[in-house]
Amino acid sequence: MMQIPAEDLGARWYCVRTQTKREHIAARNLRQLEEVAVICPMLRYRKATRRGKIWWREAMFPGYVLVKFDLASHERAVTYAQGVRGLVRFGTMVPPVPEGFVIRLGEELSGGEGEDKELTLNLTPQIEAGEEVEVAHGPLQGMRGVVSEVLPGRERVRVLLEFLGQVQPIEVDLFSLLMPRRPAP
Repeated sequence: MMQIPAEDLGARWYCVRTQTKREHIAARNLRQLEEVAVICPMLRYRKATRRGKIWWREAMFPGYVLVKFDLASHERAVTYAQGVRGLVRFGTMVPPVPEGFVIRLGEELSGGEGEDKELTLNLTPQIEAGEEVEVAHGPLQGMRGVVSEVLPGRERVRVLLEFLGQVQPIEVDLFSLLMPRRPAP
């Protein structure tokens, strides 16, 4: 569970805009301010590239971090921290983020113990037998087929592709497939 510094009477959570792709820099600089807590939730996933499969990390909310502070006494310091573009405003109003949302977010994410850690959600592709996929990389690029089997522990799947007039079972890397889109739960 996430630990938040001692409550100030006026401290509330706010959404802060950051510079593009600089959420981690803004979070690091905001953490140096006294009486300020920061959450910069991150997504971590594997992606196939020309160099092979690598882990990518990016912000769950691109361009934004959640910051807890007293608006009356810390607005200027937060607004002018390196990497920050400003507070999210609607006209002249700076709406707070509900405390319950931040608590549930912290409970859902792993990897964070205390305000100095970034909360991280590890994403893994979910695919099941019977789903239609398209090969995105390699000599079979662009071909569509149906997953016949997900091979355990090897990040590979067996796909049935029509090739040379027949349906052929072919083993491919899980990360070389374009996954089917699923409706949000």
